[in-house]
Amino acid sequence: MRLLYIEHDEHAKESATHLFSKFFDHVIMAQDGKEGLSLYLRHHSTIDLIITTLNLPFMHGVELIEKIRKHNPDIAIIVLSELHEAHHFPKTVDCGVDGYLFKPLSLSQFGATLGKLLEKMSLKKEHAKKSLLLQQYENITNLSAIISKSDPQGRITYVNEQFCRISGYSEEELLGKNHNIIRHPDVPKSTFEELWHTIKEEKKTWQGIVKNRNKNGESYYVKTTIQPILNAHGDIEEYISLRHDVTAIMSDKKQLFDFLEANKLSVLILVQIEDYAILEKFYNKSSVEKIESAFYKALLYLMPSMCGFQKVYFLENGLYAFVIDRRTCQATREELYETLERFLANVKEYVVRIDGIEYDISVVCSYTYGVFKIFEDAKIGIDHAMASKKPIVYADGLNDIEYDNALRNIETLYMIKTAIDNQKIISYFQPIINNQTQEIEKYESLVRLVNEEGKLLSPACFLDVAKKGRYSNKITKIVLNNSFEALHKVPNASISINLSMQDIEQESILEHIHSLLQIYKKHAPRLIFEILESENMKDINAIKRFIQDVKAQGVKIAIDDFGTGYSNFERLLFFEPDILKIDGSLIKNIHTNEVNQNIVETIILFAKKQKLSTVAEYVENEIIYKMVRDMGIDYSQGYYFGKPKHL
Repeated sequence: MRLLYIEHDEHAKESATHLFSKFFDHVIMAQDGKEGLSLYLRHHSTIDLIITTLNLPFMHGVELIEKIRKHNPDIAIIVLSELHEAHHFPKTVDCGVDGYLFKPLSLSQFGATLGKLLEKMSLKKEHAKKSLLLQQYENITNLSAIISKSDPQGRITYVNEQFCRISGYSEEELLGKNHNIIRHPDVPKSTFEELWHTIKEEKKTWQGIVKNRNKNGESYYVKTTIQPILNAHGDIEEYISLRHDVTAIMSDKKQLFDFLEANKLSVLILVQIEDYAILEKFYNKSSVEKIESAFYKALLYLMPSMCGFQKVYFLENGLYAFVIDRRTCQATREELYETLERFLANVKEYVVRIDGIEYDISVVCSYTYGVFKIFEDAKIGIDHAMASKKPIVYADGLNDIEYDNALRNIETLYMIKTAIDNQKIISYFQPIINNQTQEIEKYESLVRLVNEEGKLLSPACFLDVAKKGRYSNKITKIVLNNSFEALHKVPNASISINLSMQDIEQESILEHIHSLLQIYKKHAPRLIFEILESENMKDINAIKRFIQDVKAQGVKIAIDDFGTGYSNFERLLFFEPDILKIDGSLIKNIHTNEVNQNIVETIILFAKKQKLSTVAEYVENEIIYKMVRDMGIDYSQGYYFGKPKHL
């Protein structure tokens, strides 16, 4: 945490500063009220707590607190006072200070006050965080789910757009009506009797797959969850129903899903032909279908009879299912695993014979049992088995993990889109200094995202998701625009811009770069493109052509994070760079790690022979700076010389 401490008394300041340093990473000090206000306004975004005395020169402490409160009503403020100043306390109470300390200041007194304040701050932040998440969850759910609300009598009081879209009814046609308006006659009356008994009499959640009928008479299936909402007395206030359209998969999996719906407690085993993709490549469609059919007919005999499976469900693409009521098969998790081991041994011995040709079949399995999300768990278990090369995966609960990951990704994509739309993708610039003169000669452009709460996020929080969501190109173009514009703000320094191999392989990015180079043609010698080597490079010659093209216009090329990952001296020379940026993982503990020292010395020797400049990243303190300077590294970048900031 960072503290702003305002004190005029030099003796008191010395002893208090010694105490505060035990609790805070950074302490900013001011001599008087005017300086205190100035420092606060300059550093307000990073200050967590203000401790001030009242009897200050140039501006009294009460006036200082009032001015700070106008700027930020929520900043934590503690008054450090003497008892004879008690007549000022009513005014400080009106200002909303968060606590009091009295001179002489003791460790126990400060610890107790700070502890209470931190608890208050923590609760406030947690409340804000939960409110924000709740709103985002509501927005996401509303966009992805079919939602309705009903009063205790079952009359519809709310429907979202998705409900209207799938049912074909308008909001006006639905409000005040019963859900029977979309009920399909195929659904037995007993299903709804069970539903109402669960939600009305037992006041529990009901889940199941329901067949509905839209306004045009067409059928659709929805996976439905209905939750009774209770008041403080336990009475039902309303019902909320969330549905997801599963019509598309019902045709292939209807029998299996109907069984799972009718038998809440089930044992489900999925079996996937492991080399199905290879089968499709090597054989024609007819042959693959014959192999699948022959294996399907043999599966029931290959499965040990412990659970007494009566049927095999063929789903698609080499995927099969066994399912049975849990009350019929009460095997434990361990017993099921042993059963599947015997099943796999039987499959290994089995040979499919089609038209005189023999085929060996290899499979992976997942198994689960429970009440909810059984199929989803088992399907994710198959994916895990294929990815990890494990023949058997126990899959209970995997769907919840995947759902949480997907939800986080959706939230991040929404945040990225909002930031792009609202011009909240910004660039910060970190200085790079000449190790001999300690003068700033370059700045590295670093992307940041400002979320809806005004919080500044680093690329680690959003860039990987942006690439998967196809927002990466937009972000790269914004960064390029910001970086080229920064050339006007630092006329005596260079701007270094990060580009991935994948960026360079995008035609739209290349066109944008060339367009900017034409506009900023005279500034090209002050541009540096930092390129990160990657195993995902598709066309190494295209990368080289790009480098040669921009270098011909005066742009310099740096290889980023050199010394780790995919760094390769031979390929490095192929790219003909001007600068090597030595990876921070080698620099940050170079003063204590002899191996890192040796690696860096090798890189420096190589760079000097090739007449390349070198930059040390992650220079965090004077010890590291002096060491890299004395080793012969040309430039340093790190918090010792400056954090990334706006230019």
